[in-house]
Amino acid sequence: MPWHRLSPDELALLEATFWSGGVARHALADALQFSRSKTNALAAGLLDQGLLDEAGVQHSTGGRRPETLRVHGRIGVLVGVDIGATSLDVALLRPDLSLIARHSQEADVQAGPGPIMARLRSLLPAMLAQHGIAEDRILAVGIGVPGPVNFAIGQLVNPPLMPGWDSYAIRDDMREITDAPVFVDNDVNLMALGVLWRQRKQIDNFLVIKVGTGIGCGIVCHGELYRGATGSAGDIGHICADPEGPLCRCGNRGCVEAMAAAPAIVAMGTDAAKSGRSPALAARFAEKGRVDASDVGAASRAGDAEADAIVRRSGRLIGQVLAALVNFYNPSHIFIGGGVSAIGPMFLAAIRQSVNQRSLALSTRHLEITAAPLGPETGLIGAGVLAMREALRSGSLA
Repeated sequence: MPWHRLSPDELALLEATFWSGGVARHALADALQFSRSKTNALAAGLLDQGLLDEAGVQHSTGGRRPETLRVHGRIGVLVGVDIGATSLDVALLRPDLSLIARHSQEADVQAGPGPIMARLRSLLPAMLAQHGIAEDRILAVGIGVPGPVNFAIGQLVNPPLMPGWDSYAIRDDMREITDAPVFVDNDVNLMALGVLWRQRKQIDNFLVIKVGTGIGCGIVCHGELYRGATGSAGDIGHICADPEGPLCRCGNRGCVEAMAAAPAIVAMGTDAAKSGRSPALAARFAEKGRVDASDVGAASRAGDAEADAIVRRSGRLIGQVLAALVNFYNPSHIFIGGGVSAIGPMFLAAIRQSVNQRSLALSTRHLEITAAPLGPETGLIGAGVLAMREALRSGSLA
């Protein structure tokens, strides 16, 4: 399909349809502020080209029942890639972001771009072949990375968790396996896009917090992702929680990431196990020679007082930082995701308690703090959203 021949109005209609998941013509006209006749003409043209599909009828409020339009499922596939500090996730997605295939494996991002990108160059063609999808069917690729990104050029900028990745040209690397457009962004920004898509843009001002090896924040303002002047907006893991605290990998002391993210939880859990203060963690340490964050969470849920204190401390420190953001930004929702978010209900409860204690009453009056709605797939779905949205906006779909 010669996407570059589509007019800006056609691309805008396709994008609005994508975000809606299925929409009537009159609703598209209202959303885009197009006339009904213009909307009908654009939709008819896109239907003829096989880019839109009619998916049945909606409830009628009088007159002819409106047909639901959606992006055609057979125009191609999207690729979502979530590069984490300790993992690599790749997904093939339909244009409606339903999952075709997903592959996850452990990976060490600190080993540098060479090993990670080599795996990706091998893995993606294999997944396509396994599902009978030709490589020229890729519409666009979205990639999330755990570090600050200069979005305009798709390169990381001094990422603390990713030594060796500074200014690395991920897009150029991907050209070895696909001619499709490639878009790179911070992983928590992709989570924010995933939530925005899941909510069908019905929530305009919210934060998405990822707590894993690091701590980051995706910011949605007036329904759009906010990246800041240089792409580093939301790097809240390096907000100081204690000036006398431990040394952070960024070189400063007392960053909330150094005190409350997964490595800190593991360090406190290991100390509790070795000292015998936590019988449950001591048993886990004896069994496998180490303790991880999920062990701390399991011990907390089982009633181990020391493990529970570790979980609550992490949640309290993160909530302390979020309270400052709530006072400053006044979001309607905060969504918590990342691997550490699954360690138990006490973690989320401690965050809520700390935010409510330290924030102004007006800023928390209608604030909801809850788990990210798409769970562990939030980042991959967000990668698909990034790929489709940016390719449509630029008219560069493959």
